[in-house]
Amino acid sequence: MKLVRFNQNRLGVVRDDTIIDVSDVLAQMPGQNWPLEPGDPLIRNLDALIPAIEDAAEGGKSVPIADVKIESPITSPSKILAAPVNYKKHLDEARADKELNQGTHVRTIDELGLFLKSSTSLAGPQEGVALKWTDRRTDHEVELAAIIGKGGRDISRENAMSHVAGYCIGLDISIRGTEDRSFRKSFDSFTVLGPWFITADELGDPHNLDFWLKINGETRQESNTNMLIWDIPKLIEYASSAYNLYPGDVLLTGTPEGVSPIAAGDVMTCWIENIGEMTVPVS
Repeated sequence: MKLVRFNQNRLGVVRDDTIIDVSDVLAQMPGQNWPLEPGDPLIRNLDALIPAIEDAAEGGKSVPIADVKIESPITSPSKILAAPVNYKKHLDEARADKELNQGTHVRTIDELGLFLKSSTSLAGPQEGVALKWTDRRTDHEVELAAIIGKGGRDISRENAMSHVAGYCIGLDISIRGTEDRSFRKSFDSFTVLGPWFITADELGDPHNLDFWLKINGETRQESNTNMLIWDIPKLIEYASSAYNLYPGDVLLTGTPEGVSPIAAGDVMTCWIENIGEMTVPVS
């Protein structure tokens, strides 16, 4: 199932080139009292809501995808975790490009571990990326985003994939500089998710997906998730050894080679096999 958030928090099911509005199902989610439980409420209640969503989709009103504003499918992650230099060729290019490494030795993911991004950096595809500090180089990084469905701590590699609810396309936007990654990559709009959330059962093998990113129609990044250095189970096992994971937490799995600068007026087009395509403007 592909679930999309659109037109100011409407919920829809994507079928071919249309969206079926199933927003009425959201009324079935339990209310929350203070203090709020960490995580995304829709993802937390997704298993219970799926039957009602399927029923609503059979008779719901449909609208062409082209006629709506698509928003981030995840709204309230307790955290966004990201894997640095998790493709070998990206590690090689980062070590070779002084604008990427800023004169420092680029360490491997085994040395660096994961880093955190602010949840306020989330944006939907059509909200776009708003550049800041335009005197500095800012790059695109396309990657597969895994969304945690079942939370937990100290999750084993063997059980890790059962904790994934689904996937979407992720853009990790990066200002180059000597500041900590978590700061440079957490500006507003610097984590774009979309175009929708696809449940794990529909995606297929997340470790064998072609994907690419184009800028103004020119291919800049192109790879397959089978090139990941740390696969998703290892990332989840490692992350959960430090943090309690919650439903809706976002795990950005890493970007391949080909990262390059973006500028105001550019249009990024991203595609991941079995998920779909999203277009993201830069301003």
